[in-house]
Amino acid sequence: MFTDKKNILQLVALLQAHGIRRVVLCPGSRNIPLVQTLANLPQFTCYPMTDERSAGFFAIGLALHDGCPAAVCCTSGTALLNLHPAVAEAFYQQVPIVIISADRPAAWIGQMDGQTLPQPGVFGGLVKKSVHLPEVHDEEDEWFCNRLINEALLALHHHGQGPVHINVPVSDPFFKLPVNELPAARVIRRYAGLNVYDQDYQPLIDRLNRYRRRMVVVGQMNLIYLFDRKYTKQLYKHFVWLTENISNRTVPGQPIRNIEPLLTSMNQETQEQLRPELLITYGGHIISKRLKKFLRRHPPIEHWHVSADGEVTDLFGALTTVIEMNPFEFLEKIAPLMDSRTPEYPRQWELRSKSLPAPDFGYSEMSVIGQAIRLLPTPCSLHLGNSSAVRYAQFFPLPDQVEVLSNRGTNGIEGSLSTAIGYAAASDKLNFVFIGDLSFFYDMNALWNSNYGSNLRILLLNNGGGEIFHALPGLELHANARRYVTATHQATAQAWAEDRGFDYLPVHDETELQSALRVFTDPAVGHRPLLLEAFTDKEQDVELLKAYFHQLKQQ
Repeated sequence: MFTDKKNILQLVALLQAHGIRRVVLCPGSRNIPLVQTLANLPQFTCYPMTDERSAGFFAIGLALHDGCPAAVCCTSGTALLNLHPAVAEAFYQQVPIVIISADRPAAWIGQMDGQTLPQPGVFGGLVKKSVHLPEVHDEEDEWFCNRLINEALLALHHHGQGPVHINVPVSDPFFKLPVNELPAARVIRRYAGLNVYDQDYQPLIDRLNRYRRRMVVVGQMNLIYLFDRKYTKQLYKHFVWLTENISNRTVPGQPIRNIEPLLTSMNQETQEQLRPELLITYGGHIISKRLKKFLRRHPPIEHWHVSADGEVTDLFGALTTVIEMNPFEFLEKIAPLMDSRTPEYPRQWELRSKSLPAPDFGYSEMSVIGQAIRLLPTPCSLHLGNSSAVRYAQFFPLPDQVEVLSNRGTNGIEGSLSTAIGYAAASDKLNFVFIGDLSFFYDMNALWNSNYGSNLRILLLNNGGGEIFHALPGLELHANARRYVTATHQATAQAWAEDRGFDYLPVHDETELQSALRVFTDPAVGHRPLLLEAFTDKEQDVELLKAYFHQLKQQ
Protein backbone atom coordinates (compact mmCIF):
# COMPACT_ATOMS: atom_id res chain seq x y z
CA MET A 1 0.00 0.00 0.00
CA PHE A 2 2.87 2.40 0.87
CA THR A 3 6.49 2.58 -0.24
CA ASP A 4 9.22 1.18 2.01
CA LYS A 5 11.44 4.25 1.45
CA LYS A 6 11.76 5.63 4.97
CA ASN A 7 12.49 9.20 3.92
CA ILE A 8 9.18 9.22 2.01
CA LEU A 9 7.28 7.64 4.90
CA GLN A 10 8.61 10.32 7.26
CA LEU A 11 7.68 13.03 4.76
CA VAL A 12 4.12 11.82 4.22
CA ALA A 13 3.54 11.27 7.96
CA LEU A 14 4.74 14.81 8.73
CA LEU A 15 2.76 16.42 5.90
CA GLN A 16 -0.29 14.89 7.55
CA ALA A 17 0.78 15.91 11.07
CA HIS A 18 1.40 19.52 10.01
CA GLY A 19 -2.06 19.80 8.49
CA ILE A 20 -1.19 19.73 4.78
CA ARG A 21 -4.08 17.94 3.07
CA ARG A 22 -4.04 19.04 -0.60
CA VAL A 23 -1.38 17.80 -2.99
CA VAL A 24 -0.95 18.42 -6.71
CA LEU A 25 0.58 15.31 -8.32
CA CYS A 26 2.57 15.51 -11.56
CA PRO A 27 3.43 12.47 -13.70
CA GLY A 28 6.83 10.76 -13.87
CA SER A 29 8.71 7.66 -12.84
CA ARG A 30 11.11 8.72 -10.08
CA ASN A 31 8.26 10.14 -7.99
CA ILE A 32 6.17 6.93 -8.25
CA PRO A 33 6.70 5.92 -4.59
CA LEU A 34 5.67 9.43 -3.49
CA VAL A 35 2.59 9.50 -5.70
CA GLN A 36 1.43 6.02 -4.78
CA THR A 37 1.84 6.60 -1.05
CA LEU A 38 0.03 9.95 -1.11
CA ALA A 39 -2.76 8.66 -3.38
CA ASN A 40 -3.40 5.69 -1.09
CA LEU A 41 -4.13 7.87 1.93
CA PRO A 42 -7.72 9.18 2.20
CA GLN A 43 -6.50 12.08 4.40
CA PHE A 44 -5.04 13.73 1.29
CA THR A 45 -6.98 15.28 -1.56
CA CYS A 46 -4.88 14.75 -4.69
CA TYR A 47 -5.11 16.75 -7.92
CA PRO A 48 -3.50 15.34 -11.12
CA MET A 49 -1.70 17.94 -13.28
CA THR A 50 0.41 17.02 -16.32
CA ASP A 51 2.23 20.33 -16.87
CA GLU A 52 4.44 21.37 -13.94
CA ARG A 53 4.26 25.04 -15.06
CA SER A 54 0.52 24.97 -14.42
CA ALA A 55 0.78 22.66 -11.40
CA GLY A 56 2.77 25.17 -9.37
CA PHE A 57 0.29 27.99 -9.99
CA PHE A 58 -2.62 25.59 -9.33
CA ALA A 59 -1.08 24.88 -5.89
CA ILE A 60 -0.86 28.64 -5.26
CA GLY A 61 -4.58 28.90 -6.00
CA LEU A 62 -5.37 26.10 -3.54
CA ALA A 63 -3.33 27.81 -0.81
CA LEU A 64 -4.85 31.22 -1.48
CA HIS A 65 -8.36 29.86 -1.03
CA ASP A 66 -8.14 29.47 2.74
CA GLY A 67 -4.51 30.15 3.66
CA CYS A 68 -3.70 26.48 4.28
CA PRO A 69 -0.47 25.27 2.64
CA ALA A 70 -0.74 23.10 -0.45
CA ALA A 71 1.93 20.79 -1.88
CA VAL A 72 3.02 19.98 -5.41
CA CYS A 73 4.98 16.81 -6.17
CA CYS A 74 7.05 16.29 -9.32
CA THR A 75 9.56 13.86 -10.73
CA SER A 76 13.30 14.44 -11.17
CA GLY A 77 15.20 16.57 -13.67
CA THR A 78 13.75 19.38 -15.78
CA ALA A 79 10.28 18.73 -14.38
CA LEU A 80 11.42 20.55 -11.25
CA LEU A 81 12.78 23.52 -13.22
CA ASN A 82 9.36 24.13 -14.73
CA LEU A 83 8.06 24.99 -11.24
CA HIS A 84 10.44 27.96 -10.95
CA PRO A 85 8.01 30.70 -12.08
CA ALA A 86 5.36 29.52 -9.63
CA VAL A 87 7.91 29.37 -6.81
CA ALA A 88 8.94 32.96 -7.54
CA GLU A 89 5.31 34.08 -7.49
CA ALA A 90 4.64 32.25 -4.22
CA PHE A 91 7.73 33.78 -2.63
CA TYR A 92 6.87 37.37 -3.48
CA GLN A 93 3.16 36.92 -2.85
CA GLN A 94 4.00 35.10 0.42
CA VAL A 95 1.92 32.01 -0.31
CA PRO A 96 2.75 28.81 1.66
CA ILE A 97 3.33 25.95 -0.80
CA VAL A 98 5.53 22.87 -0.47
CA ILE A 99 7.57 21.80 -3.49
CA ILE A 100 8.34 18.07 -3.24
CA SER A 101 10.79 16.82 -5.87
CA ALA A 102 11.89 13.25 -6.39
CA ASP A 103 15.58 12.98 -7.18
CA ARG A 104 18.05 10.43 -8.49
CA PRO A 105 21.19 9.36 -6.60
CA ALA A 106 23.82 12.12 -6.55
CA ALA A 107 26.48 9.76 -7.92
CA TRP A 108 24.80 9.91 -11.36
CA ILE A 109 24.81 13.69 -11.74
CA GLY A 110 26.85 14.70 -14.81
CA GLN A 111 27.18 11.09 -15.98
CA MET A 112 24.81 11.37 -18.97
CA ASP A 113 22.04 9.63 -17.04
CA GLY A 114 18.59 10.85 -18.04
CA GLN A 115 16.64 13.45 -16.04
CA THR A 116 19.56 13.90 -13.66
CA LEU A 117 20.76 17.36 -12.63
CA PRO A 118 21.73 19.12 -9.37
CA GLN A 119 18.37 19.62 -7.63
CA PRO A 120 19.22 20.61 -4.02
CA GLY A 121 18.95 24.38 -3.61
CA VAL A 122 17.84 24.88 -7.21
CA PHE A 123 15.44 27.72 -6.24
CA GLY A 124 18.13 29.72 -4.44
CA GLY A 125 16.74 32.62 -2.40
CA LEU A 126 13.19 32.21 -3.74
CA VAL A 127 12.23 29.72 -1.02
CA LYS A 128 12.10 30.20 2.76
CA LYS A 129 13.75 26.83 3.30
CA SER A 130 15.32 24.19 1.07
CA VAL A 131 16.22 20.74 2.41
CA HIS A 132 17.74 17.68 0.78
CA LEU A 133 16.65 14.53 2.58
CA PRO A 134 19.05 11.66 3.16
CA GLU A 135 18.26 8.15 2.07
CA VAL A 136 17.67 6.33 5.35
CA HIS A 137 20.05 3.51 6.26
CA ASP A 138 20.18 3.80 10.07
CA GLU A 139 18.58 5.57 13.04
CA GLU A 140 20.72 8.68 12.66
CA ASP A 141 19.66 9.05 9.02
CA GLU A 142 16.02 8.76 10.06
CA TRP A 143 16.44 11.37 12.83
CA PHE A 144 18.17 13.72 10.38
CA CYS A 145 15.44 13.19 7.81
CA ASN A 146 12.70 13.82 10.38
CA ARG A 147 14.38 17.00 11.61
CA LEU A 148 14.87 18.41 8.10
CA ILE A 149 11.23 17.85 7.16
CA ASN A 150 10.01 19.47 10.39
CA GLU A 151 12.31 22.45 9.76
CA ALA A 152 10.99 22.89 6.23
CA LEU A 153 7.32 22.64 7.18
CA LEU A 154 7.74 24.98 10.15
CA ALA A 155 9.33 27.53 7.80
CA LEU A 156 6.07 27.81 5.81
CA HIS A 157 4.70 30.20 8.47
CA HIS A 158 7.86 31.43 10.22
CA HIS A 159 8.39 35.22 10.06
CA GLY A 160 5.93 35.50 7.22
CA GLN A 161 4.72 32.90 4.77
CA GLY A 162 6.17 31.48 1.58
CA PRO A 163 7.27 28.38 -0.35
CA VAL A 164 9.66 25.66 0.82
CA HIS A 165 11.45 22.95 -1.17
CA ILE A 166 11.91 19.35 -0.04
CA ASN A 167 14.16 17.28 -2.32
CA VAL A 168 13.78 13.50 -1.95
CA PRO A 169 16.43 11.17 -3.37
CA VAL A 170 14.97 7.81 -4.43
CA SER A 171 17.14 4.80 -5.31
CA ASP A 172 16.15 1.60 -7.11
CA PRO A 173 14.08 -0.43 -6.56
CA PHE A 174 11.19 1.91 -5.88
CA PHE A 175 8.06 0.32 -7.40
CA LYS A 176 7.13 -1.92 -4.46
CA LEU A 177 4.51 -1.03 -1.82
CA PRO A 178 5.19 -3.44 1.07
CA VAL A 179 4.30 -1.11 4.00
CA ASN A 180 0.76 -1.05 5.44
CA GLU A 181 0.91 1.95 7.78
CA LEU A 182 2.79 5.18 8.25
CA PRO A 183 5.39 5.46 11.04
CA ALA A 184 4.73 7.43 14.22
CA ALA A 185 6.89 10.35 13.13
CA ARG A 186 8.04 12.91 15.68
CA VAL A 187 6.35 16.27 15.16
CA ILE A 188 8.12 19.48 16.15
CA ARG A 189 5.85 22.44 16.99
CA ARG A 190 6.76 26.10 17.20
CA TYR A 191 5.16 28.64 19.53
CA ALA A 192 5.99 32.14 18.33
CA GLY A 193 5.47 35.40 20.21
CA LEU A 194 3.95 33.75 23.25
CA ASN A 195 1.77 35.80 25.53
CA VAL A 196 0.19 34.60 28.75
CA TYR A 197 -3.23 35.36 27.23
CA ASP A 198 -2.63 33.48 23.99
CA GLN A 199 -5.06 30.65 23.41
CA ASP A 200 -2.26 28.15 22.73
CA TYR A 201 -0.27 29.01 25.86
CA GLN A 202 -2.32 27.11 28.44
CA PRO A 203 -1.69 23.65 26.93
CA LEU A 204 2.03 24.24 27.48
CA ILE A 205 1.42 25.01 31.15
CA ASP A 206 -0.84 21.97 31.49
CA ARG A 207 1.88 19.75 30.03
CA LEU A 208 4.51 21.39 32.22
CA ASN A 209 2.52 20.69 35.38
CA ARG A 210 1.87 17.10 34.33
CA TYR A 211 5.55 16.17 34.48
CA ARG A 212 7.30 15.60 37.81
CA ARG A 213 10.86 15.04 36.50
CA ARG A 214 11.76 18.40 34.96
CA MET A 215 15.24 19.55 33.95
CA VAL A 216 16.67 22.80 32.59
CA VAL A 217 20.01 22.79 30.74
CA VAL A 218 21.58 26.18 30.01
CA GLY A 219 24.17 26.56 27.26
CA GLN A 220 26.67 29.36 26.69
CA MET A 221 25.38 32.85 27.45
CA ASN A 222 27.67 35.87 27.28
CA LEU A 223 25.74 37.90 29.82
CA ILE A 224 24.65 37.96 33.44
CA TYR A 225 20.90 37.99 34.14
CA LEU A 226 19.56 38.42 37.66
CA PHE A 227 16.05 37.08 38.08
CA ASP A 228 13.50 39.07 40.04
CA ARG A 229 13.55 37.65 43.58
CA LYS A 230 9.82 36.87 43.50
CA TYR A 231 10.42 34.42 40.64
CA THR A 232 13.61 32.81 41.92
CA LYS A 233 12.07 30.48 44.51
CA GLN A 234 9.05 29.68 42.34
CA LEU A 235 11.29 28.53 39.51
CA TYR A 236 14.24 27.00 41.29
CA LYS A 237 12.40 24.34 43.29
CA HIS A 238 10.61 22.88 40.27
CA PHE A 239 13.60 21.95 38.09
CA VAL A 240 16.99 20.33 38.08
CA TRP A 241 19.21 23.17 36.83
CA LEU A 242 22.36 22.10 34.96
CA THR A 243 24.78 24.77 33.76
CA GLU A 244 28.44 25.24 32.91
CA ASN A 245 30.83 28.10 33.59
CA ILE A 246 30.25 29.51 30.11
CA SER A 247 26.55 29.91 30.98
CA ASN A 248 27.52 32.64 33.46
CA ARG A 249 24.88 33.62 36.04
CA THR A 250 21.69 33.05 34.07
CA VAL A 251 19.86 30.69 36.45
CA PRO A 252 17.49 31.51 39.35
CA GLY A 253 19.46 30.01 42.24
CA GLN A 254 22.50 27.73 42.60
CA PRO A 255 22.74 25.28 39.69
CA ILE A 256 24.56 21.96 39.42
CA ARG A 257 27.84 22.60 37.62
CA ASN A 258 29.91 19.43 38.23
CA ILE A 259 28.11 17.69 35.36
CA GLU A 260 30.95 15.51 34.02
CA PRO A 261 31.93 14.03 37.42
CA LEU A 262 28.27 13.62 38.37
CA LEU A 263 27.32 11.64 35.27
CA THR A 264 30.54 9.62 35.45
CA SER A 265 29.53 8.46 38.94
CA MET A 266 26.19 7.07 37.67
CA ASN A 267 25.79 3.66 36.08
CA GLN A 268 23.30 3.17 33.26
CA GLU A 269 20.54 2.01 35.61
CA THR A 270 20.87 5.14 37.77
CA GLN A 271 20.96 7.36 34.71
CA GLU A 272 17.73 5.82 33.46
CA GLN A 273 16.10 6.33 36.87
CA LEU A 274 17.11 10.02 36.75
CA ARG A 275 16.05 10.57 33.16
CA PRO A 276 13.97 13.75 32.82
CA GLU A 277 10.44 13.62 31.49
CA LEU A 278 10.57 17.25 30.38
CA LEU A 279 13.77 19.00 29.28
CA ILE A 280 13.88 22.77 28.74
CA THR A 281 16.97 24.31 27.17
CA TYR A 282 18.14 27.82 26.42
CA GLY A 283 21.45 29.45 25.56
CA GLY A 284 24.11 28.26 23.14
CA HIS A 285 26.67 25.49 23.07
CA ILE A 286 27.18 22.87 25.78
CA ILE A 287 30.67 21.57 26.61
CA SER A 288 29.90 18.30 28.39
CA LYS A 289 30.03 15.27 26.10
CA ARG A 290 28.69 13.10 28.90
CA LEU A 291 25.61 15.30 29.23
CA LYS A 292 24.95 15.03 25.51
CA LYS A 293 25.37 11.26 25.64
CA PHE A 294 23.13 10.98 28.74
CA LEU A 295 20.24 12.87 27.15
CA ARG A 296 20.60 11.04 23.84
CA ARG A 297 20.62 7.61 25.50
CA HIS A 298 17.90 8.54 27.99
CA PRO A 299 15.81 11.05 26.06
CA PRO A 300 13.02 13.06 27.68
CA ILE A 301 9.40 12.62 26.66
CA GLU A 302 9.44 16.27 25.60
CA HIS A 303 12.25 18.71 24.88
CA TRP A 304 11.40 22.42 24.68
CA HIS A 305 14.05 24.79 23.33
CA VAL A 306 13.49 28.46 24.14
CA SER A 307 15.22 31.04 21.95
CA ALA A 308 14.43 34.46 20.55
CA ASP A 309 15.21 33.35 16.98
CA GLY A 310 12.84 30.36 17.08
CA GLU A 311 15.25 28.12 15.14
CA VAL A 312 15.15 24.33 15.40
CA THR A 313 18.07 23.14 17.55
CA ASP A 314 17.82 19.40 18.14
CA LEU A 315 21.05 18.63 20.04
CA PHE A 316 19.69 15.58 21.86
CA GLY A 317 17.50 14.15 19.10
CA ALA A 318 14.30 14.60 21.14
CA LEU A 319 13.11 18.12 20.32
CA THR A 320 9.31 18.47 20.35
CA THR A 321 8.70 22.19 20.88
CA VAL A 322 10.40 25.41 19.84
CA ILE A 323 9.37 28.46 21.88
CA GLU A 324 10.27 31.66 20.07
CA MET A 325 10.74 33.98 23.00
CA ASN A 326 13.37 35.54 25.24
CA PRO A 327 14.13 32.66 27.66
CA PHE A 328 14.11 34.86 30.76
CA GLU A 329 10.76 36.35 29.82
CA PHE A 330 9.42 32.84 29.26
CA LEU A 331 10.64 31.57 32.64
CA GLU A 332 9.22 34.56 34.48
CA LYS A 333 5.87 34.07 32.74
CA ILE A 334 5.57 30.39 33.66
CA ALA A 335 6.79 30.86 37.28
CA PRO A 336 3.43 31.89 38.80
CA LEU A 337 1.51 29.40 36.64
CA MET A 338 3.23 26.27 37.94
CA ASP A 339 1.52 24.10 40.53
CA SER A 340 2.64 24.54 44.13
CA ARG A 341 3.85 20.97 44.65
CA THR A 342 7.61 20.65 45.09
CA PRO A 343 8.89 17.58 43.25
CA GLU A 344 11.54 15.31 44.75
CA TYR A 345 13.45 15.07 41.46
CA PRO A 346 15.65 18.20 41.89
CA ARG A 347 16.65 17.10 45.38
CA GLN A 348 17.78 13.68 44.10
CA TRP A 349 20.19 15.34 41.70
CA GLU A 350 21.43 17.89 44.24
CA LEU A 351 22.20 15.23 46.87
CA ARG A 352 24.22 13.19 44.38
CA SER A 353 26.06 16.30 43.20
CA LYS A 354 27.02 17.35 46.73
CA SER A 355 28.18 13.84 47.69
CA LEU A 356 30.97 13.76 45.09
CA PRO A 357 34.56 14.22 46.29
CA ALA A 358 36.24 17.44 45.23
CA PRO A 359 38.97 16.83 42.65
CA ASP A 360 42.42 16.60 44.20
CA PHE A 361 44.99 16.54 41.42
CA GLY A 362 48.72 16.68 41.93
CA TYR A 363 50.70 19.25 39.97
CA SER A 364 49.11 19.16 36.51
CA GLU A 365 47.21 21.29 34.06
CA MET A 366 44.05 20.61 36.09
CA SER A 367 45.55 21.76 39.39
CA VAL A 368 47.09 24.86 37.80
CA ILE A 369 43.67 25.88 36.46
CA GLY A 370 41.93 25.06 39.75
CA GLN A 371 44.31 27.08 41.89
CA ALA A 372 44.26 30.01 39.49
CA ILE A 373 40.44 30.06 39.52
CA ARG A 374 40.38 30.00 43.33
CA LEU A 375 42.61 33.10 43.48
CA LEU A 376 40.88 35.17 40.79
CA PRO A 377 40.13 38.68 42.00
CA THR A 378 36.61 39.99 41.51
CA PRO A 379 35.20 41.45 39.46
CA CYS A 380 37.14 40.17 36.45
CA SER A 381 36.66 38.50 33.08
CA LEU A 382 37.91 34.97 32.39
CA HIS A 383 38.52 33.87 28.81
CA LEU A 384 38.83 30.11 28.28
CA GLY A 385 40.62 28.60 25.31
CA ASN A 386 38.95 25.67 23.63
CA SER A 387 39.75 22.01 24.20
CA SER A 388 41.33 21.15 27.59
CA ALA A 389 41.25 24.62 29.18
CA VAL A 390 37.49 25.11 28.93
CA ARG A 391 36.82 21.55 30.12
CA TYR A 392 39.19 21.53 33.09
CA ALA A 393 37.87 24.87 34.33
CA GLN A 394 34.51 23.17 34.71
CA PHE A 395 35.85 21.03 37.58
CA PHE A 396 36.19 24.02 39.89
CA PRO A 397 33.69 26.50 41.39
CA LEU A 398 34.04 30.06 40.21
CA PRO A 399 34.15 33.07 42.53
CA ASP A 400 31.18 35.39 42.25
CA GLN A 401 31.37 38.22 39.72
CA VAL A 402 33.68 36.35 37.36
CA GLU A 403 32.39 36.72 33.83
CA VAL A 404 33.30 33.77 31.57
CA LEU A 405 33.82 33.95 27.82
CA SER A 406 34.92 31.35 25.27
CA ASN A 407 34.76 30.85 21.50
CA ARG A 408 32.24 27.99 21.63
CA GLY A 409 30.34 28.94 18.49
CA THR A 410 32.31 26.41 16.44
CA ASN A 411 34.76 25.31 19.15
CA GLY A 412 37.89 25.71 17.02
CA ILE A 413 41.28 26.48 18.54
CA GLU A 414 41.94 29.43 16.25
CA GLY A 415 41.23 32.95 17.44
CA SER A 416 40.74 32.29 21.17
CA LEU A 417 43.59 34.63 22.12
CA SER A 418 42.66 37.29 19.55
CA THR A 419 39.07 37.38 20.79
CA ALA A 420 40.19 37.72 24.41
CA ILE A 421 42.59 40.55 23.57
CA GLY A 422 39.90 42.38 21.62
CA TYR A 423 37.57 42.12 24.60
CA ALA A 424 40.26 43.24 27.04
CA ALA A 425 41.08 46.26 24.87
CA ALA A 426 37.56 47.58 25.45
CA SER A 427 37.32 46.46 29.11
CA ASP A 428 38.15 48.35 32.30
CA LYS A 429 38.44 45.10 34.32
CA LEU A 430 41.27 42.61 34.67
CA ASN A 431 41.04 40.03 31.90
CA PHE A 432 42.49 36.55 32.47
CA VAL A 433 43.07 34.12 29.60
CA PHE A 434 43.51 30.39 30.29
CA ILE A 435 44.75 28.76 27.09
CA GLY A 436 46.47 25.57 25.94
CA ASP A 437 49.73 25.49 24.03
CA LEU A 438 48.32 24.56 20.60
CA SER A 439 45.67 27.28 20.81
CA PHE A 440 48.25 29.84 21.95
CA PHE A 441 50.92 29.12 19.35
CA TYR A 442 48.32 28.82 16.58
CA ASP A 443 47.09 32.33 17.46
CA MET A 444 50.34 33.88 18.73
CA ASN A 445 50.08 36.73 16.22
CA ALA A 446 47.26 38.01 18.41
CA LEU A 447 50.11 39.69 20.33
CA TRP A 448 51.54 41.23 17.15
CA ASN A 449 49.91 44.58 17.81
CA SER A 450 49.79 47.29 20.44
CA ASN A 451 46.11 46.97 21.41
CA TYR A 452 46.58 45.56 24.90
CA GLY A 453 47.73 46.79 28.26
CA SER A 454 48.27 45.87 31.89
CA ASN A 455 44.74 44.49 32.36
CA LEU A 456 45.69 41.39 30.31
CA ARG A 457 47.00 38.24 32.03
CA ILE A 458 47.58 35.00 30.13
CA LEU A 459 47.92 31.57 31.73
CA LEU A 460 49.56 29.36 29.10
CA LEU A 461 49.29 25.61 29.78
CA ASN A 462 52.22 23.98 28.00
CA ASN A 463 52.58 20.23 28.05
CA GLY A 464 54.13 19.86 24.62
CA GLY A 465 51.12 19.02 22.46
CA GLY A 466 47.41 18.32 22.19
CA GLU A 467 46.52 16.58 25.43
CA ILE A 468 42.85 16.18 24.59
CA PHE A 469 43.69 13.60 21.91
CA HIS A 470 45.18 11.29 24.53
CA ALA A 471 41.94 11.36 26.50
CA LEU A 472 39.71 10.23 23.62
CA PRO A 473 38.17 6.86 24.61
CA GLY A 474 39.24 3.95 22.44
CA LEU A 475 41.96 5.88 20.59
CA GLU A 476 45.25 4.01 20.30
CA LEU A 477 47.90 5.95 18.45
CA HIS A 478 50.73 4.18 16.68
CA ALA A 479 54.10 5.68 17.56
CA ASN A 480 54.61 6.84 13.96
CA ALA A 481 51.26 8.68 13.93
CA ARG A 482 51.35 10.19 17.43
CA ARG A 483 53.36 13.30 16.56
CA TYR A 484 51.09 14.06 13.60
CA VAL A 485 47.82 13.71 15.53
CA THR A 486 48.85 15.37 18.79
CA ALA A 487 51.14 18.06 17.29
CA THR A 488 53.99 17.41 19.72
CA HIS A 489 56.44 20.30 20.09
CA GLN A 490 59.14 21.81 22.31
CA ALA A 491 58.20 25.46 21.91
CA THR A 492 58.03 28.00 24.71
CA ALA A 493 56.44 31.44 24.72
CA GLN A 494 59.17 33.21 26.71
CA ALA A 495 61.00 35.05 23.90
CA TRP A 496 57.77 36.08 22.15
CA ALA A 497 56.12 37.23 25.39
CA GLU A 498 59.08 39.29 26.48
CA ASP A 499 59.49 40.76 23.00
CA ARG A 500 55.84 41.82 23.08
CA GLY A 501 56.21 43.61 26.42
CA PHE A 502 54.89 40.97 28.85
CA ASP A 503 56.30 40.16 32.25
CA TYR A 504 57.05 36.44 31.94
CA LEU A 505 56.52 33.93 34.80
CA PRO A 506 57.71 30.33 34.13
CA VAL A 507 56.32 27.51 36.32
CA HIS A 508 57.56 23.92 36.47
CA ASP A 509 56.33 22.59 39.82
CA GLU A 510 54.02 23.25 42.76
CA THR A 511 56.43 25.55 44.60
CA GLU A 512 56.95 27.80 41.58
CA LEU A 513 53.21 27.77 40.93
CA GLN A 514 52.33 29.14 44.37
CA SER A 515 54.80 31.97 44.04
CA ALA A 516 53.82 32.86 40.47
CA LEU A 517 50.05 32.78 41.11
CA ARG A 518 50.35 35.35 43.89
CA VAL A 519 51.80 37.77 41.37
CA PHE A 520 49.59 36.66 38.48
CA THR A 521 46.30 37.24 40.34
CA ASP A 522 47.24 40.36 42.32
CA PRO A 523 45.33 43.36 40.90
CA ALA A 524 47.96 45.76 42.28
CA VAL A 525 50.91 44.23 40.43
CA GLY A 526 52.77 46.21 37.75
CA HIS A 527 51.93 48.27 34.72
CA ARG A 528 52.67 45.57 32.14
CA PRO A 529 50.67 42.57 30.92
CA LEU A 530 51.61 39.20 32.42
CA LEU A 531 52.13 35.76 30.89
CA LEU A 532 52.43 32.75 33.19
CA GLU A 533 53.64 29.65 31.34
CA ALA A 534 52.97 26.46 33.29
CA PHE A 535 54.94 23.44 32.03
CA THR A 536 53.41 20.05 32.87
CA ASP A 537 53.89 16.45 31.77
CA LYS A 538 51.29 15.39 29.26
CA GLU A 539 51.29 11.70 30.17
CA GLN A 540 50.97 12.50 33.86
CA ASP A 541 48.11 14.94 33.19
CA VAL A 542 46.19 12.22 31.37
CA GLU A 543 46.84 9.59 34.03
CA LEU A 544 45.71 11.90 36.85
CA LEU A 545 42.54 12.67 34.93
CA LYS A 546 41.82 8.99 34.32
CA ALA A 547 42.43 8.19 37.97
CA TYR A 548 39.91 10.83 39.05
CA PHE A 549 37.21 9.47 36.77
CA HIS A 550 37.98 5.92 37.89
CA GLN A 551 37.47 7.06 41.49
CA LEU A 552 34.09 8.53 40.55
CA LYS A 553 32.95 5.28 38.96
CA GLN A 554 33.62 3.50 42.25
CA GLN A 555 31.18 5.78 44.09
